[in-house]
Amino acid sequence: MSATIYKCPNCGAAMSFDSATQKLACASCGTNIDVVDYDKYIKELESEYNDNNNEEFSSDAGEYDGDSSENMKVFHCQSCGAKLVTDKFTSATFCSYCGNPNLVEERLDGEFSPDYVIPFKINKDAAVTAYKDWLKKGILTPRSLARNSVVEKISGIYVPFWLYDYSANSKMNALANRVRVVRRGDYEYTYTDHYRIYRDVSANFDKIPADASEKMPDERMDKLEPFNYQELVEFKKGYLQGYLSEKYNYNAEEIEDRTKSRAKESITNITRGTIKGYTSVVVNGNDVSVSDLKNTYALLPVWMLNFKYNDKNYSFYINGQTGKIVADRPVSIKRGIVFFITVFIIILVILMIGGLYI
Repeated sequence: MSATIYKCPNCGAAMSFDSATQKLACASCGTNIDVVDYDKYIKELESEYNDNNNEEFSSDAGEYDGDSSENMKVFHCQSCGAKLVTDKFTSATFCSYCGNPNLVEERLDGEFSPDYVIPFKINKDAAVTAYKDWLKKGILTPRSLARNSVVEKISGIYVPFWLYDYSANSKMNALANRVRVVRRGDYEYTYTDHYRIYRDVSANFDKIPADASEKMPDERMDKLEPFNYQELVEFKKGYLQGYLSEKYNYNAEEIEDRTKSRAKESITNITRGTIKGYTSVVVNGNDVSVSDLKNTYALLPVWMLNFKYNDKNYSFYINGQTGKIVADRPVSIKRGIVFFITVFIIILVILMIGGLYI
């Protein structure tokens, strides 16, 4: 295993992916380079080196240290030489000493190589601003959560997802009634017509997502949807520079039941939605089938912040592409008491003023 840094071709400093320009950026000299162009640049260096030296090019990668446990691995940072400790699923991380990004190449190759990635469109400053605005909207939210010691922990992470394409079919039987009221002279007549209804509806569903990370809560990742899949691009490791990333914990087959259930629910709702214009409808049979078309492995961008308040854990997530927020909101008892007293005093004053004019 190895850890790798994308170095600036101009000055040699570590580069990070810039969500604003959608390019690799060097904070040292200001160089910007497209991710695809950077890969071409490395390949040209490899070819030139191999031609001149008649031996295999060796990239600037640190070797696996060997000092590890079953779940933790140790690598050397290629900027400062410090040891990097990661769990066995981390594929991109930072050096705690020099702050430079490092990739664990072997966790992004072979079966773990993603097909696609949606690059971050929201940078850290925007994520921090969104978090602080979210705090302000909570009247009873403790203001201590806006401290820099909390805010600085917000992290951008590429979460592993499987995206599933399905062909689905629903054969639905239903009983329906339509009630008609007809008036003739002084009399009103009510007619009830009964119908047997059959629907045979087929639909294709593209890219139903399921997060494949053990660490990320499924229900929170589901609520961060939708992602705009038109912005999926072919995976290049350069997009991960400056962000955290994980490889998947679960393969496509292990979590497919989640997305198949969603496809079945969707085709059922679509079919039921075609039965209109009746007073009442009772579905008495629905035969649903879902066929696999394909699945793809993608990394999707998420900003996350985990914090503790009054010994209870809370989480804050932002869709790194759309800005949608999914979060827990803690309540400050002290602020609650102050709020209650303030409201009570305001109501009391209003009542007293009203009494003066009676």
